[in-house]
Amino acid sequence: MPCHDFDTVVIGGGSAGYAAARTLAKAGQRVAVVDGARELGGLCILRGCMPTKALLHAAELRQAIRSAHHWGISTPSVQIDPHALFARKDALIHEFATYRQQQLLNGPFHLIRDTTAFTDPHTLSFTNHPPVSAAHFIIATGSVVAPPPIDSLRIAGYLTSDSALASPRIPESLVVLGGGAVALEFAQFYARMGSTVTVVQRGDQLLRGLDSDVAHELSKALEREGIRVLTGTQLLSAESNERGKSVRLRHNNTEISINASEIFFGLGRRPATDSLQLQRAGVEVRSSGHIRTNAQQQSTAPHIYAAGDCCGPHEVVHIAIQQGELAARHLLDPARTETLDDRGLLKVVFTDPAVAVVGLGEVDAARAGRTVRSASYPFNDHGKSIILGCQEGFVKLVADAGTGELLGGACVGPQAGELIHEVAVAIAARLTAAQFAAIPHYHPTLAEIWSYPAEDLAEHG
Repeated sequence: MPCHDFDTVVIGGGSAGYAAARTLAKAGQRVAVVDGARELGGLCILRGCMPTKALLHAAELRQAIRSAHHWGISTPSVQIDPHALFARKDALIHEFATYRQQQLLNGPFHLIRDTTAFTDPHTLSFTNHPPVSAAHFIIATGSVVAPPPIDSLRIAGYLTSDSALASPRIPESLVVLGGGAVALEFAQFYARMGSTVTVVQRGDQLLRGLDSDVAHELSKALEREGIRVLTGTQLLSAESNERGKSVRLRHNNTEISINASEIFFGLGRRPATDSLQLQRAGVEVRSSGHIRTNAQQQSTAPHIYAAGDCCGPHEVVHIAIQQGELAARHLLDPARTETLDDRGLLKVVFTDPAVAVVGLGEVDAARAGRTVRSASYPFNDHGKSIILGCQEGFVKLVADAGTGELLGGACVGPQAGELIHEVAVAIAARLTAAQFAAIPHYHPTLAEIWSYPAEDLAEHG
């Protein structure tokens, strides 16, 4: 058997890579982690989940203060200091990142701070480090902002989630390209900070892939807040001019132009694998750029695994961690047949109202050939949400029409990202709607709203 420098090299020190390296090192392997990013920490901490949620919290605070007059609490004006706001965000992210950096610097593995590429199936070359060989590899390089779909947009210039997080500037007006979670979260942040915002989505609804009632409810809420939402719209061109930026669109078979101070490009990310020379290692990628993997996270080169955003299909942190750990466990014991249980897949959009879904929606169930029943209940008829002034949205449960087992849930409303976990637990435990309905809920709480659709399904099942 060839002698290698390491048993396994993990490429990428973000959530998936760190989870994999920790699992392998704990099992006694000789592990190296390679990370050539300018700053250690990974996408979630540095430019993703954490900084965006910090900014959204600030926007929510401002909105709450501006709405306090309903309770006889008033302020002459609510001023914004963007530099102080972003400084607070930066301080929080520094704290989070420092902890992860210490985990990587002091972990039970060798850390190589350099960019890398495969030279053959078992060897990596580096920019400033000697070549390294390993018996196995786990690729966890994450993702980068996708390139613009048309050249004129690249020439005109635009904000991305990366650049927006680094700039405290609040544009007077903004065109947001995209209708996914990142685009909508930034759209609402800027709108609540004073920007005039237009959201442009190519598909016929926001949040592609979710049930239409869920997407429509959020769309209505954003429009009531003053955000213009254009769906079914094709981007034709973009340009920079003396007034800022301009985009030309085809909407409802009519060409229109929108002028704004800035454009926000929120049309997604792509796997960060271009520089790895994967073909030299026998690793195939899909047309999307994602590394092709099997159910155990093995690539087309069986000794090379992938986890996280670079392989997908779900670009969320907890899935990336699970994939990293699964890859490590299978690498240690190839006889394992363990796979990820995606019955309780969670998705959360941190807008206000927030959107959270778990398991199968009605569209997913129909696509899978499942016969289901659903029931919903609105927040505007729920005591605690009325007290809080959060009356937009609803909750929905989806159950198997024959057995009554809960298959999915959706929440559009206050604290949706927290409330959805109750349904996630029920799905993991394979509870029926009747069993879920029998669980006591304290009154008055937001969480007790789940009991109403559960009772409806139980009574009419």
